[in-house]
Amino acid sequence: MKEVLRTNDPVKLSYAQSLLRDADIEPIVLDQGMSSMYGGGLPVIRTRIMVIDEDAAEAASILAELQEDEA
Repeated sequence: MKEVLRTNDPVKLSYAQSLLRDADIEPIVLDQGMSSMYGGGLPVIRTRIMVIDEDAAEAASILAELQEDEA
């Protein structure tokens, strides 16, 4: 598994999942419950989207624009 996105933005998270599914890549969301603890006020715990290794390069390419906003 490879991480392709890390964010606290629920809109960006949903959009990223939609983009990946449209490309027939199944996203796996981790830490969603942890990042929403304390009202999402802990910026160090962000929700992660993971994909299988074989889809990582394509997923990273699809989400490149979203990643730039997180930097």
